Amino acid sequence: MKKSLLVGVAALSLITFSTQTFAADGVHTVTKGESLWDISKENAVSIIQLKKENDLNSNEIYPGQTLQLPDIKVTAEEQELLAKLVHAEAKGESYAGKVAVAIVVLNRVDSTEFPDSIKEVIYQVSNGHYAFSPVKNGEINNRPSGEAREAVNEALAFRGQGHGSLFFYNPVTSTSDWITSRETLLTIGKHRFAK
Repeated sequence: MKKSLLVGVAALSLITFSTQTFAADGVHTVTKGESLWDISKENAVSIIQLKKENDLNSNEIYPGQTLQLPDIKVTAEEQELLAKLVHAEAKGESYAGKVAVAIVVLNRVDSTEFPDSIKEVIYQVSNGHYAFSPVKNGEINNRPSGEAREAVNEALAFRGQGHGSLFFYNPVTSTSDWITSRETLLTIGKHRFAK
């Protein structure tokens, strides 16, 4: 009888484990102290997408709650490429400046005026001009800092919010009259962010 009971408990545990493993794909179970912000950063999805996917009208979540993760995810390869760009473009800038640079790329991906992927936006060449100088000078190939990677995660969670900047430039080093004619939305460190 004990042996049958142990086999039954073991089988039930295996079924439960298998179900949890299967359910975990595309689903997140909220743990104590977690916020939508934490979950968004961890899973490379925006808070807006996460709330929409789960029909949430507020930021309130509770431990044990299961959340469906949106299918719109950024791959690890795209995250790394974006972190490389942030590292190259915003070296010496504040953390907020690094997040803002990543947000510009994400805003471009979401805009009808630019290509539809992070890679295409970063490597875009128009009329012989590179969208980002680190692509032209090779700095895009350097290993990104941990802070650049964290800034990308934060930008992904923040995606779809903010000022809608599509451009950034350093007014001291910029040689383009066109870029300086764009509407400036905010300035962070040495960069101006514009629409």
